[in-house]
Order: sequence, then structure tokens, then C-alpha cells
Amino acid sequence: MPQSAHTLNIGDRAPTIALADHDGAAVTLDELRGRRVLVYFYPKADTPGCTTQACGLRDVLGEIGDTVVVGISPDQPAKLKKFHDKYALGFTLLSDADHQVAEAYGVWREKSLYGRTYMGIERSAFLVGADGMLEAVWYKVKPKDTPTNLLAALGA
Repeated sequence: MPQSAHTLNIGDRAPTIALADHDGAAVTLDELRGRRVLVYFYPKADTPGCTTQACGLRDVLGEIGDTVVVGISPDQPAKLKKFHDKYALGFTLLSDADHQVAEAYGVWREKSLYGRTYMGIERSAFLVGADGMLEAVWYKVKPKDTPTNLLAALGA
């Protein structure tokens, strides 16, 4: 199974995002131009690590000004809606079922669990500047570190 062949770096243009959100509405990164956006990728909604990460981000929303938070996983919108509502997340979750956006960000990777290899999301986060360029890049981020990294990058 091939791994994503590239990684993104600070200063790169953020890849395009055009996905359905947890309500089934279309969302694009271009709509958010002019604001900073934290785009984070997580493997599966309503699992322990993903819940820790999402709730941690929810808990710092009041400290990040007009920065937008967007979570992306391969889950279908209906599952994302349940996750969003269960934890009152307060930010957008996007469905990347065909993992095209994950591939563009270099986070669709070969993983292994109990000796079995498979393709999946490498938990990662990207701070996109108001100009659409990457201001910060965190590959293989720990769930609890995502909010802390965001606050540090924003100087909050």
C-alpha cells in the first residue's frame, strides 16, 4: 500500500477543501479566506483520542479570536452530526469519505495495528493563514496537544 508521497511545510499554499459538513452542506476553504483556519484531521469520530482532541479544541474556542476550527475525517456526515451534537463541539466537522483531501494534505498514510497494515488518517493539524498559506504544520500530533499547539501558534 503506497503512503502519501508528500508532506506540506510552513509557507506552502493550503490544498483546496470542498467537502460536506456534519449537516450535509458544502463547505470550502475559499469561503473562509481572510480568517485563520485550523484544519485538523482525525481518524474516526467518537473514539477516545478523537473525542479528547475535539473536546480540547471546543474548550479553547473562546481563546482563539476569529480563528475557525475545521475537523476532517473519513466519517459520513450523519456520524459526524452525532459526534458534533453529543459533545456540543461548536465548530465544523467535514466528511472526507474518499480521502482526497487527506491525500492532498499528506495525511492518508499506511498504518499498522496488531500486525495488520492498512491505509488511514495520520492525526495532523494545519494552521492556514488568512492569505491561504500554511502558518503551522503538525504531523503525528497527539490529541491533547492540538489545542495547546494552536494557542501557542496564535500567541494566545
